[in-house]
Amino acid sequence: MCLKELTSLVNSIRKESYRSVVTSILSDPKLSFTDAKPLIDICQSPAAPRKHHFYSGGLVTHTLSVALIALRIAEVFREVYGVSIDDDLVIVTAILHDIFKYYQYAPDPVNGGYRARDDWYLSHDYAVVAELAKRGAPDELIRAVTEVHGLVPFTTLEGLIVHLADSTDARFGEYLQNVLLSKIRDVEKEGCTTYKVLDGLIKRRGIKEIARLLSQGADKLAEEARNICRELKASTTQVASSTGSAGASS
Repeated sequence: MCLKELTSLVNSIRKESYRSVVTSILSDPKLSFTDAKPLIDICQSPAAPRKHHFYSGGLVTHTLSVALIALRIAEVFREVYGVSIDDDLVIVTAILHDIFKYYQYAPDPVNGGYRARDDWYLSHDYAVVAELAKRGAPDELIRAVTEVHGLVPFTTLEGLIVHLADSTDARFGEYLQNVLLSKIRDVEKEGCTTYKVLDGLIKRRGIKEIARLLSQGADKLAEEARNICRELKASTTQVASSTGSAGASS
């Protein structure tokens, strides 16, 4: 299950009011205040199409990284400045800050990956606040989540820390995927898009394994990319052939 590592973090939360609300959302990450339905699963979702973590599973990867970065920042701030920081609030704020972002996206069959939905009307930063309020979340949690997205001035260290972690991971994620895209650009000569190929690579191996493959040399990554390209083209040809056969028989 793609949320397993997030659930492990939740199990470390001591405050029951925080743990109960995040557990209920992770067990069924659906908006309860609207009849609108997501077009993709949360485990498929990117964090931001064509921006950071644009690939399948990017939202969960980004969320986990934000939570871990935020905890490290909190540790440094306590050690250096002697400030009091609630780790439980840091964890739950990090996990929930983008949790309903997947409602905003739909598959992009033309360019690969995902795109913004044409029919979506509610930004994820407002959606999560509304959902938390409906579920009776503590006020300080709603406040911290609101602060992460810059909707209100910072009044909690926890909101500020998650905001910093969010920005840090977004920038790193974008940098890493741009490096990866540059290393597999040759697939365009074979008629494939780099977005589709990188998404295919990450679906098969995971972002961590792809980054490790890059560290072993660009040639290995490029060869993997060419293999994915060939598979994508073969799949497209097979679908086209099946469609043509169905049309002819009708």
